[in-house]
Amino acid sequence: MELRQLRYFVRIVELGSMGRAAADLDMVQSALSQQISRLEGELCTRLLQRTSKGAVPTEAGLAFFREAQLALRHADQAARAAQQARLTGSVSVGLAPTTASVLGVPLMRAMHERYPDVRLHMVGSLSGHLSNMLNARQLDLAVLFDAQPGRRWSVLPLLEERLFLIRSAHHTAHPAAMRPLGEGKVALAQLADEPLILPTGPHGLRSRLDTAFAQARVTPRLAMEIDSLALLMDAVDMGLGSTIQPWAAVGRHADAAQRFVLAEIEDEPAFRPAALCSLSDDELSPAALAARVVLGDCVRELVQSGRWVGAALVTP
Repeated sequence: MELRQLRYFVRIVELGSMGRAAADLDMVQSALSQQISRLEGELCTRLLQRTSKGAVPTEAGLAFFREAQLALRHADQAARAAQQARLTGSVSVGLAPTTASVLGVPLMRAMHERYPDVRLHMVGSLSGHLSNMLNARQLDLAVLFDAQPGRRWSVLPLLEERLFLIRSAHHTAHPAAMRPLGEGKVALAQLADEPLILPTGPHGLRSRLDTAFAQARVTPRLAMEIDSLALLMDAVDMGLGSTIQPWAAVGRHADAAQRFVLAEIEDEPAFRPAALCSLSDDELSPAALAARVVLGDCVRELVQSGRWVGAALVTP
């Protein structure tokens, strides 16, 4: 006996007609009739008497109707009790600065709306540092660019971000060569003389760029190495050099279209994969498991709505 069969039966008795109940339940009448026949077969008794005017309960059906109503009320009360029992606890989430600029606020808002009693600890740091913190169990979850699956982590591929050459819109020597917000493209082979401001080697983006430059047989001209996204983008904004970053690097600037010009890197592998990494499932608290689901939902919504420019979802 299934709870839905009780609901079907009660609705038929309340409306006095199989056809009206089917319409109310948005079902085909034959499917509804089949469910009632199965219920009657399991109970080994007739519950409804079909007449030309509709369906009326038999004596057994009337007794069953009263108990079914009570059972459905108890089931509804149980569902409400479960929904009202708020999840509590704490969860620590690590995001790299570029990821945090797009995902941080939507994640905090979503967690506050869904789980207001869960205490959220947000950590912003470079991917390599976050990886070390996850290994030391100082974080529950982190979005990383180097998942290193050999470690005892749960790894869920999230997305791939295209990389862009980013220059200052006010200091670039050749503004006509680039168009705003990723409308143009550029090859790494064209950047041999471009003064670049990049993060240092231990972090995921730099190692991927080094690989891409090596494949293009280009030695990049490094103007500076800066491991702070805010400082790096300030240096670019001042015209001290260009950088190669995902669009998220300018995502926190409301006037990015006026301050920067972007050109998509057309070489492969000129993208950055991101994965949601966490401690193993048996080590995560219910709050951390819930936060992992919320984070994945936020990423999908941001990408599908077009608010995460240059990003494409990855199917696990």
